[in-house]
Amino acid sequence: MAAVTQQRARGRPAHPNGPTFLTYTPDGSKLITAGTNNVIRVYTTGSDGEPTNIDDCQDNNTALAATDAFFIAGAEDGSVCLYSLETYLYDKMLTRCTLPIRDIAISPDGNWAAVASDELEIKIVDIQDMIKLLHIRDLPKPPKHLSFHPSGSYLAASCTDGIVYIYSINTEEPTLVKKIDGLIRRLESDDERSSRAIWHPDGRAFAIPTATREVQVVSQEDGEKQRTFSGGHMGDLTALAWSPNGAMLATSASDRKIVVWDAKTQRTIARYDYSGVVNFAWHPKENIFSFVTSEGELFIYPNFLSPENLKLLQQPLQPAPFIHDPLAEVPGNARKALAHGLKNNTDDRTRRIDTPETLDDILGPLSGGEEDDFIEDDDGAGYLDKINGYGKRSNGHLDALDGPNTKRRATYEVFQPQTHKSFQPGSTPWRGNRRYLCLNLTGFVWTVDQESHNTVTVEFYDREEHRDFHFTDPYLYDKACLNEQGTLFSCPLTGDNPAMIFYRPHQTWTARADWRTQLPAGEDITSISLSDSYIVVTTSANYVRVFTLFGTPFKVYRQKSSPTVTCASWRDYVLTMGNGPVGGDGCTKLLYTIENVKRDEVCQSEDIVALTENAQIKSVFFSDTGDPYIYDSLGTLLILQHWRTPGQARWVPLLDTKMLERLAGGRKEETYWPVAVAQNKFHCIILKGGDQYPYFPKPLLSEFEFKIPCSTAVVEETSDGSASEGPRLEESFVRSSLMLSVLEDLVAATNASHGQRTELSRREMEVDKVLLQLLNVECREGEDRGMKALEIVGLMRDSSGKMLEAAGKVAGRYGRSVLQEKINDLAERRLMGMDDEDT
Repeated sequence: MAAVTQQRARGRPAHPNGPTFLTYTPDGSKLITAGTNNVIRVYTTGSDGEPTNIDDCQDNNTALAATDAFFIAGAEDGSVCLYSLETYLYDKMLTRCTLPIRDIAISPDGNWAAVASDELEIKIVDIQDMIKLLHIRDLPKPPKHLSFHPSGSYLAASCTDGIVYIYSINTEEPTLVKKIDGLIRRLESDDERSSRAIWHPDGRAFAIPTATREVQVVSQEDGEKQRTFSGGHMGDLTALAWSPNGAMLATSASDRKIVVWDAKTQRTIARYDYSGVVNFAWHPKENIFSFVTSEGELFIYPNFLSPENLKLLQQPLQPAPFIHDPLAEVPGNARKALAHGLKNNTDDRTRRIDTPETLDDILGPLSGGEEDDFIEDDDGAGYLDKINGYGKRSNGHLDALDGPNTKRRATYEVFQPQTHKSFQPGSTPWRGNRRYLCLNLTGFVWTVDQESHNTVTVEFYDREEHRDFHFTDPYLYDKACLNEQGTLFSCPLTGDNPAMIFYRPHQTWTARADWRTQLPAGEDITSISLSDSYIVVTTSANYVRVFTLFGTPFKVYRQKSSPTVTCASWRDYVLTMGNGPVGGDGCTKLLYTIENVKRDEVCQSEDIVALTENAQIKSVFFSDTGDPYIYDSLGTLLILQHWRTPGQARWVPLLDTKMLERLAGGRKEETYWPVAVAQNKFHCIILKGGDQYPYFPKPLLSEFEFKIPCSTAVVEETSDGSASEGPRLEESFVRSSLMLSVLEDLVAATNASHGQRTELSRREMEVDKVLLQLLNVECREGEDRGMKALEIVGLMRDSSGKMLEAAGKVAGRYGRSVLQEKINDLAERRLMGMDDEDT
């Protein structure tokens, strides 16, 4: 867009050459400037007269912030002083630092002032009571800029190490909640270039200047990149600010340009040629824009925006520029949240038109018309009840409803149970313009938003067996499944376009084998799954739709637990989850059903998914051997034991990631994104820095051995470290027994192969070996551990007698003759086919 051809603003000398700062008061009545001299100037908006000078201030002012009643100035000598805007006099010194002040930010309520200096800390001072101080001391490098969130709950600090730190200041001690690395440039604290994070007025995002001379919008919720303002400058940015309503963004750079952007489209709408601009500010209420230069000049620009652009400034508060705005995805029957969580409590309700409100409206006035004013409140003693704005008497004459007599009031509170939301296992939400649709051991499926369409990429780990492919997606697929046979996609219901599934096999001997199927009108897809035999789709109508791999409808039935949550499948088995009855905590119970759709047999029907309080399910999947697993939000991996026997299934923890040895020192802060269970290992993606979902570039997979969280007795460690061996072996026994029972169920329920039966024998022997090692530990501890040692021998499963013979030898090696005799007696009873309890 061509530069605006309006009359240029006239510069006025305000301060000597050097860094210059300015700020408006929140009501816009005054403009304050400070520079390298000891004079601070206060200009009155709308007046062409001389400014009010406040003399005898500190030299070399480096920071400035204001409220309607006062302003705060920081100086190179480390002093932070408060001045009154009523008397235009020095009031008090808020705090002092040992190094130069670099920035000051005042909280929206005007009660706190955050101070940044060249020290490795941020001071947050109570303006009314300077003794009250909050400190942020964990900064590796000095802070350069500070910005308060519009709600006052967060503070953004741009530091000289090129990282933006977001702190929560709702608690007694500020808490680091997010770090944004790799966007802003590493700058010295006195550099004229800017790295300031500026909060959007709606509080949901902030904008920061990048090292590539762009402005990047970042979501406050998850720290993800959103829209980008690019191509407007040829030099490094020196200042940036949102318009008061968030509809526009102004930037200045070393290329001698001031650029105004439309926040919604990220396009430039005006350009102004001014050199040396180091700071600027929008007027809070009027079409005025003021800025200062490195030469100490002040420019006050009335009628800054042209008439066509002025319309943007006159709009109400505008949303932050998101790629996928969460507010735009709120269902139509839900009420959207307003900025900063404030409710729109308006009292200007109007009376219903042409509707009788009272009995008098229906029956008309009394005959004669004189009865209406039978009682007149002549002396104002309150004989008459006042009429409210709806033409009805108020309830001011009634007593307050206190105590137990509150039945009518209680009827206004409607109980709303919390339900488990539907989700697609292995998929992630939008982060910027990208998201993963599927992550598993076969490969990755991700999509990129191109505004008019999406582009989908499918990438495999085994590129010798499969070829990666990429295609343009006009249907905007939002779910996907991937396995060795093919790739399944689904797109949501949008307007008049029905929901649809699309399957593409990896190998085919015909010309075209992919197919699409549309769901009935008004029915949306909540989750999908893909096995080697079937395709499963759960819908918003609580239907479970089963298709063959080439599109033949196989089964349709309504799920008992609703609304549906998710599904998973393996070969002929289908696992579905849905919301059940409401529990005592006000949240619905999560129920699951497992059935063999080919044999039409139900293995488990509407059983409860064992989640602890405040836990949510993050993923559900089958292992490579066909056992169901879940992973919850607390980092626990659980397997479903005995799931082929109706009524006998139970969820058993196999791994608690919070108890991993890599986290024992407390130095690492990481979580784990579940991918799969294969070869008796948990495969996942390690998430660091507070991330909740994996992102690009493609992350590496990690694997962890199972470790059941067992409780162990506290034992003093011996000099040879043998005490720590007992708890390890006890956990190994519980885990190997669990995996043995899982394989026993498989062998009993299927036509087991020779390899599976061999593996079963190996696992039985593995359990006994662990028990033999435990026996060795107990015998080594002393004679008083003999009863536990005999109990351990009784747990052995070996029927041949070889393990019991070995156990007797272990007892004899340590001289435990009594124990050895009892072990021999036990071996004899088993050889004779007697139970251990028989005498």
